[in-house]
Amino acid sequence: MRSEIKPKVTLVGAGPGDPELITLKGILAINKADVVLYDALVDPTLLKHAPDNAIKIFVGKRVGKHSCPQEDTNRLCVEYALKHGHVVRLKGGDPFVFGRGSEEIDYIEAFGIPTTVVSGISSSVAVPAAVGIPVTKRGVSESFWVITGTTSKGEISRDIALAAQSTATVVILMGTKKLPEIIKTYKDYSKHDLPIAIIQSGTTKDQKLVAGTISDIQGKAESEGVGAPAIIIIGEVVKESYRLKEIYQEVEKISI
Repeated sequence: MRSEIKPKVTLVGAGPGDPELITLKGILAINKADVVLYDALVDPTLLKHAPDNAIKIFVGKRVGKHSCPQEDTNRLCVEYALKHGHVVRLKGGDPFVFGRGSEEIDYIEAFGIPTTVVSGISSSVAVPAAVGIPVTKRGVSESFWVITGTTSKGEISRDIALAAQSTATVVILMGTKKLPEIIKTYKDYSKHDLPIAIIQSGTTKDQKLVAGTISDIQGKAESEGVGAPAIIIIGEVVKESYRLKEIYQEVEKISI
């Protein structure tokens, strides 16, 4: 006879995409899962760390392809926890960095179900690092902003205009559809020559990189077919990457 069910939900950050970039604490949580609800950006090989008899359910969402609305995911967390016990909500990146983790916790705990959060490596730092871009560097950038490119209302974030006026590195998530507006914002502040890179599917085998300046990046992105899911990095640190030095040496020659 099965012992009394003790419902709980653990939100686990799976990291930026590479299945090796998940924390040990995250793996140990998956090891003890009765149910795993996983997102689109989670590498399926991570599911092998769950017990053989664990229930595994895809609840992923992609731009324009919402296979499971957030409200349904919230409900499933509660239903499966009450019915089966330990639910691991496996999310790409970090649950609290544009991951809606806080919303899920508010909903789940309203039913008296205890929750735990296991932080994940955020794509905002790991993806730039994967191509040699440091988000900060002494003498180059003293800070970095992480901004959503698209707000819940479908508009470009107003914070991008604020960040464009600073010398900080700016990392924009979910911003590929807003690239023309982002470029215009930077041009409005005369930042035409500022280095910028776009990295699609960072840290995975499908990673694609395009880099240039605010003036030419849109054409390059269209030519290379770079799209979501991608991260945009803007700032002088972009040309500090060993992988991109040749690109910016060419830019400097042309501008002379």
